[in-house]
Amino acid sequence: MTDTLATTPAPPITGRSREGIAQRLAQDLQDGYVVNLGVGIPLAVPLFIPDGVEVVLHAENGVLGLGPAPDGEGDLDLTDAGKQPITLMSGAAITDSAMSFAMIRGGHLDVTVLGALQVSARGDLANWYVPGRNPAVGGAMDLVAGTPQVWVTMEHVDRSGRSKVVPECTMPLTGKQCVTRIYTDLAVFHVVDGTLRLVECAPGVTPADVAARTAAPYTEDLHP
Repeated sequence: MTDTLATTPAPPITGRSREGIAQRLAQDLQDGYVVNLGVGIPLAVPLFIPDGVEVVLHAENGVLGLGPAPDGEGDLDLTDAGKQPITLMSGAAITDSAMSFAMIRGGHLDVTVLGALQVSARGDLANWYVPGRNPAVGGAMDLVAGTPQVWVTMEHVDRSGRSKVVPECTMPLTGKQCVTRIYTDLAVFHVVDGTLRLVECAPGVTPADVAARTAAPYTEDLHP
C-alpha cells in the first residue's frame, strides 16, 4: 500500500496535455457504449474514439448521437449542455430535458465522463462548487447517481500545485463513492471496492512522480 500525503506542493512536471487526457480515456471506450460527456476536457473525447468503435454520445440537454465540434460556427440551434456548438451523428435524436434525464435516471447510459475539483481515495466526487464562486451543479448529481461507470478527467494538481486526488474531499460533494476511474495528465487510477489503484503512469512520468503529487493513499497495480 502506497500511503503518500503530498501536503507540500511538488515541482511542476509535464505529463499529458488536456487533449492527451481525452485521447487516453477514449482508448478505453468499448463498442456500443452510450456515454455522457461533461464540459471541459471530456468534450475532446469524440476526436479520439478509435476506428471501428461505435460509441453513442449523450448530452443532458437532450442530445443522443452527439458528434464532434463543427468546423467554424456551425448551427446556432445545436449546442451541448455547456452551450458549445455541436454536430449530430447519423441517426441522432433530440429530446426535451425530461426525456434526457429519464435516460440518465433510468440507468440507460454506460459511462459518464466529467471533470472534477477533487476525487477522494474511495471515489467521492466534488465538482460543482468552489467557495467564493457561483455554484454550477448542472446535471452532474443525476449523472453520477444514475450511471454505473463514472470516469473523471482532470489535471492531477490544482493551480497551486496541490493534489486533486485526496484522502477526503474538502469541497461540497457531488456524489459519494461514485467515481470508478480517474484520468489525469500524470496517471490513470481505477477505484475498486473503495480502494484507489494506480494502473498506469503517463509517458515520461514515473511512479515516484505520481506519489509525490498524490495526497490520497493508493495501491499500485502497474502493468508493463
